[in-house]
Amino acid sequence: MGNFMPFVGFTPWEIVVTICNTLITFLIVKKFLFGPVRKMMAAREEEVQTMYTSAEKAQSEAEKLRSDYTERLAKAKEEAAEIVGSATRRATVRSEEILKESSQQAAAMLKKAETTIEQERKKAMNELKDEVANLSIMIAGKVVERDVKQQDHERFIQEFIDKVG
Repeated sequence: MGNFMPFVGFTPWEIVVTICNTLITFLIVKKFLFGPVRKMMAAREEEVQTMYTSAEKAQSEAEKLRSDYTERLAKAKEEAAEIVGSATRRATVRSEEILKESSQQAAAMLKKAETTIEQERKKAMNELKDEVANLSIMIAGKVVERDVKQQDHERFIQEFIDKVG
């Protein structure tokens, strides 16, 4: 058993060479693998950050647009209420004007009717006066034609009153 060689053995030079190989491998990996991976990770992180920033910006713009829309809608409702109120006021004023005009027209028609009635009354009075004058002339003519007695005189007066009214 003297020819037996150890299956696993370490020599100090093997340990130094293994450590040097590991360092060289680490430096090569660091140079060619870690640098590009870090750059790629940094670029990806920057891209994600840009996406978050643009998403926040889009959200703030959407909120602003929503508030503008809400404000415009409120203004539109106010304008609509103002227009309706204005139209109602104008309609009320116009109806009052129409009522006033119709009242004035009715008053004018009433005044015209009263004037016409007064004119007709005066005309009737004038005709009545003319008739009374004619009757008086006629009575006077009959009285003059004959001698009037007291009874005839009373009868003429009674006839006159019956004819007049």
